Amino acid sequence: MVQASVHPLVSITSLGTSLLVEGELKKPPRSSKEPIELHVDRVIEIGEVDKGTYPLQKSKNAPITFRDLVHLRARTSTIGAVSRIRHQLACATHKFFDEKGFLYVHTPIITTSDCEGAGEMFQVTTLFSQAMEAMKGRKEDHAPSGAEIDASKFVVLQKGDEVARLTAAQAHTQEIATAVSELTEALNAFSKLHKRSKLKHEISCKADGTFAFENDFFKRQAFLTVSGQLQAETYACALSNVYTFGPTFRAENSHTSRHLAEFWMVEPEIAFANLLDAMNYAECYVQYLCKWLLQHCREDITLVQKCNETVIKRLELVSTEPFERVSYTKAVAILENVREGVFENKVEWGIDLASEHERYLTDVIFKKPVILYNYPKGIKPFYMRLNDDGKTVAAMDVLVPKVGELIGGSQREERFDTLKQRILDSGLQVEPYDWYLDLRRFGSVRHSGFGMGFDRMVLFATGLENIRDAIPFPRYHGRADL
Repeated sequence: MVQASVHPLVSITSLGTSLLVEGELKKPPRSSKEPIELHVDRVIEIGEVDKGTYPLQKSKNAPITFRDLVHLRARTSTIGAVSRIRHQLACATHKFFDEKGFLYVHTPIITTSDCEGAGEMFQVTTLFSQAMEAMKGRKEDHAPSGAEIDASKFVVLQKGDEVARLTAAQAHTQEIATAVSELTEALNAFSKLHKRSKLKHEISCKADGTFAFENDFFKRQAFLTVSGQLQAETYACALSNVYTFGPTFRAENSHTSRHLAEFWMVEPEIAFANLLDAMNYAECYVQYLCKWLLQHCREDITLVQKCNETVIKRLELVSTEPFERVSYTKAVAILENVREGVFENKVEWGIDLASEHERYLTDVIFKKPVILYNYPKGIKPFYMRLNDDGKTVAAMDVLVPKVGELIGGSQREERFDTLKQRILDSGLQVEPYDWYLDLRRFGSVRHSGFGMGFDRMVLFATGLENIRDAIPFPRYHGRADL
């Protein structure tokens, strides 16, 4: 509460105004809807707003309204609450793994291997900028001829000989300095000519038409990572249990409410562990996060949902109920018995279950989180351990109500020959994964791990409808603002 006698009200009442004030907190009258009031004694600083041009309005709007105002939407109460929830989830993540004895490892964003084998990766290259620089140089000046380069080189040799002669003759210092300056100028001119002669209009290609990545920055093909798992395995096989937590990327032309091009993943790797161990850790971790949210973020969750108790009840359910564990084969059998017309996508053994199938299992059949395990090998990456039946792999997905898949994990294939064959069967070249095979050559041990989509956890925790509102700066097909 600011009295007009303290400061003119017209400059501080517009929506969006920033204030730093000093005053006294007091209990308001019973008739007030607010739980507490601040009686201002002094206005220290003001960031004024022109209410006529300020794009945010006080009226209640859905988060989608603010996606075109990414630079301002953090000022809304909804996105502010989501940000605090996201922060608490990050704190809880580090606390959980620290308490469990895991080591936090920073894995690279730039990688030379495709973890998922799907090929939907952003490429990291300077070949395009090199070609653009060449085109710019050609516009400014013609490409130097061989004669021009030879002449420039001859000048360098002459100037070098002159410096050597003056030095040998113990000439005056100023005379030598002038000669050295002329030599430096000649060397710079030669260097520029030589550089221009190497520039090409187009991107370098090999005889077979493929790009010559040996001319690229890393001297080989490089990508933005889709997962830090493979790199995390190198540390798990050396230092025992580790986890990585960072941004990952996928060039997937998807416009669903659950997909982003840039997203954050939490990925633990557990040494001397099988699939059951990974399932136990995943369940424990998700329940820990839910309990943490209920303890630290209840007010913000309520703010996001505008007094909708569904999210709170769902968090209470997940934090206390044991997760249902069902094999993929049994889940498919259950879904095949659902009456015709419920699903848009046909259910049959061997398919990658769609979101509608996952949510039907969690929301309708079991009414709680579900862990599906032992998936067909054809729909899972090469690094997952092949089961004895030869048809399935030791993989698992954690499904939660409303969101569907939250976590994906597996026991890793620790057998050298089997892993190498799986790489080949996936249509991948062995050479980029030779270092990964070294982990099986030298002291290979049984190990498992999983990855949790951090932004999906925020989506689950807040009850938001679209994952683009669960991350501060969403990147997806067609949009990369700021």
